[in-house]
Amino acid sequence: MAAYRRPVLRNLFDDAPTPHIAHPPRTHRRDFYLATDGSYRDGDRGGLGVVIETRDGARVARLSVPDTVPDNNVAEYRALHLGLDVLAARAPEGARVGVLVDHADLAANVNRATLAAGGPDARPPHPFRVPRSTDHHWRGIRARVAGFDELRAARIDSADNPAHPLANAPEQYAHVNREPDRCVLPRDDRWRAPDDDRYPPPSRADRRRSTGSSVGTGEPASD
Repeated sequence: MAAYRRPVLRNLFDDAPTPHIAHPPRTHRRDFYLATDGSYRDGDRGGLGVVIETRDGARVARLSVPDTVPDNNVAEYRALHLGLDVLAARAPEGARVGVLVDHADLAANVNRATLAAGGPDARPPHPFRVPRSTDHHWRGIRARVAGFDELRAARIDSADNPAHPLANAPEQYAHVNREPDRCVLPRDDRWRAPDDDRYPPPSRADRRRSTGSSVGTGEPASD
């Protein structure tokens, strides 16, 4: 009997920590998952990698683009800006998005932007920590974040990031840019993940320690 294997990006997202944001159980059920990465090497040479999947694992897009960047921060922010632009053009209104990046500060800033977009004064609960050189791309990222129904970012290790090789070796992965476009604009709501609060996300903040205490809750573990 064949083993069941969950979609790659969805699996990574569900198992990854979510920096600086409180989330109800249903928020781990996304409609689309976006992984991005940016690379920087000496001589201003770099690359941008983007992978987008539906919740069922269907590939929406992959990009591997050489780029000229001044530093790693600009590369990371530029890659996410590119990925969000591509997803916004192909996803329906009201989409719920899970973002995967291997840059901790970027993930935290995206989640703060999500909370700010839903607040009365558009202010985050904690100040943004955005490198000055990324201002232009950060404005574009915030605009895209506000345009989706829900969005949450998780941080993963670069070794686990499917966009990492695309960003670091764009000369080897140029063929992915020639893959046929997959537009996922549906005619009804069958694309949306169901709202189901019975099963909380496997957030690392809720996992039990071997000592019998509950991590992140301040309460003892129940049997």
